[in-house]
Amino acid sequence: MDWEDLLEKAGRVFEKEPRLIHLPSQGKVVFVGDTHGDLDASEQVIQRYLKKPYCIVFLGDYVDRGKDSEENIQYLLELKLEHPEEIFLLTGNHEGFMVKEFYPVYFWSSISTEERKKYGLLFSKFPFAASAQNGLLALHGALPDLKSLEEMDQIELGDENWDRIVWGDFVENEMDILGDLWGRPQFGRQYFNRLMERYQKQVLVRSHQPHAPITMFDKRCVTIFTSHAYLPTRTIAIADLEKEIRTTEDMVLERI
Repeated sequence: MDWEDLLEKAGRVFEKEPRLIHLPSQGKVVFVGDTHGDLDASEQVIQRYLKKPYCIVFLGDYVDRGKDSEENIQYLLELKLEHPEEIFLLTGNHEGFMVKEFYPVYFWSSISTEERKKYGLLFSKFPFAASAQNGLLALHGALPDLKSLEEMDQIELGDENWDRIVWGDFVENEMDILGDLWGRPQFGRQYFNRLMERYQKQVLVRSHQPHAPITMFDKRCVTIFTSHAYLPTRTIAIADLEKEIRTTEDMVLERI
């Protein structure tokens, strides 16, 4: 299958998915942080966990930084076509280049204008977050400020809540909204607690910040990164979907 057919077929699959993925209430879930062109990281996860009882949630940023960006995203798209109910690809800020430009962008600068349009259109269809009945919520960056998670389908690309989801940082600070740092909105403990209580969630699984503490806010926020593009170790998080998750101690953090 050539890349254009792959993107077109994948687009039809993503069009059927809501912006908020509801994970099953049985089995286990594997969360994968930014892979950033680290094809080996994606392959390692798939080889280990693409089997029952697991589903796999990738938290965005499949391209740029690493040397195998196009190979990485095409590999994951092909698997998504084959296993639409077992693999979920959330969006990250590096999938939003056509919405909010940033630099350097190794992937986006290496492809033609036509390819940019087609990849940009596909990425615009990716879901924003994944939710589980056991208290877990997963997304790329920071929490959006919505009345309920079900309002995620109303978020528009480029709006404030989109920006928080894909560009937002959490920092170990007692404050609420901390402003903006180089185009990245910053949030503290008060913001985290306020939104998690509203959404009735216990633990947030995210990526986006390779140098953030692995756990924050009384071990209720876990930041994982799964690419050698930034760090020598690659981390994934595994949770039992049939078990209530109250802190990150109820999950398994594994290096690959």
